Amino acid sequence: MINTIKKIMGIGKKVDYAQLLQEGAIIVDVRSKGEFEGGHIKGALNIPVDQLRNNLSKLKDKNKPIITCCASGMRSSSAKSILISSGYSSVFNGGGWTSLQNKL
Repeated sequence: MINTIKKIMGIGKKVDYAQLLQEGAIIVDVRSKGEFEGGHIKGALNIPVDQLRNNLSKLKDKNKPIITCCASGMRSSSAKSILISSGYSSVFNGGGWTSLQNKL
C-alpha cells in the first residue's frame, strides 16, 4: 500500500533527468498549445494530454525514454499513464516544466 501511494505521488527513487536526456530521452510537454507557446523546455515536443492518444505516431520508438511535463505535474501524470497503457516501456513524469528545466 505504501509503495502504491509513493508511486502515485512520485515519491521514491530519484530520476536523473539530465542523464535520461543524454541517453536520448524525449520530453513531451502535455500542456495546451497556448501554454507551450508561453514558454517551454527547448527541444520539447508539445502534444496536449487530451490529444495524446491520437498522436502516438509522433512517438515511434516505444522503448525510447520519454519524460512528460506540464504546468504542475497532474496532466503529465495522466500522460504517463496513457503512454504506459499504450505500450511505452520507459516513461517518467517530470512534473512541472519549470522545475524539470531546473533539473536538466
